[in-house]
Amino acid sequence: MFPSRDFPRHAVVWSQVAPRHATGELAHDQYHIERVYRWALRLAPEAGADLDQAGAMALVHDLALVPKDSPDRALGGERSALLAGEVLRFAGYDASAMTAIGEAVRTSSWSRGLVPTGPLGVVLQDADRLDALGALGLCRNLACAQFMSSQENPGRFYHPDDPLAQGGRALDDRRQALDHLPAKLLKLAAGMHLPSARAEAAHRQAFLLAFQEQVARELLF
Repeated sequence: MFPSRDFPRHAVVWSQVAPRHATGELAHDQYHIERVYRWALRLAPEAGADLDQAGAMALVHDLALVPKDSPDRALGGERSALLAGEVLRFAGYDASAMTAIGEAVRTSSWSRGLVPTGPLGVVLQDADRLDALGALGLCRNLACAQFMSSQENPGRFYHPDDPLAQGGRALDDRRQALDHLPAKLLKLAAGMHLPSARAEAAHRQAFLLAFQEQVARELLF
């Protein structure tokens, strides 16, 4: 069940968070939150993190949705951390828990490049980045590309002359969806912190590499 019945305050947190995710942006919808939540609960014991706080943290980690093509994209974690306090206080978390959760959310953004400062931060980075890998990560990447594409600034799946960016051209993952693999997704596995996350990331990365090979095959490259 989501949220877990083992942590009653999670249901209260989710009641405040869920209405904010009716955005139409499939890459960061409520199902993304659910997947990160389940991995956070799974990874928390390995990191020595508090399970109740880890679950609440996952639920609030994307409260501020900053579009991928926004110049403020790197501030998503910081803005979410600022919004999280009100939600956590409403659910009954004390000042110490709110501070720990807020710090984990603040340091979670990949584009910001911050190092976790505690066990909760380790859990959130691994859980959130796992969801960017594998089959579901690929779905999220394509959904995000469609969300950014517009008549004024149309996107596309790949560069027509160099689909996998093997010719030395500059990557542009705001224009070409597949550029996001070498630009970010294929770098994530190397930065996982916990053994379970590293093992899962390696499995999901293998899928993305196989996908790239299939793209090359289908395009006769």
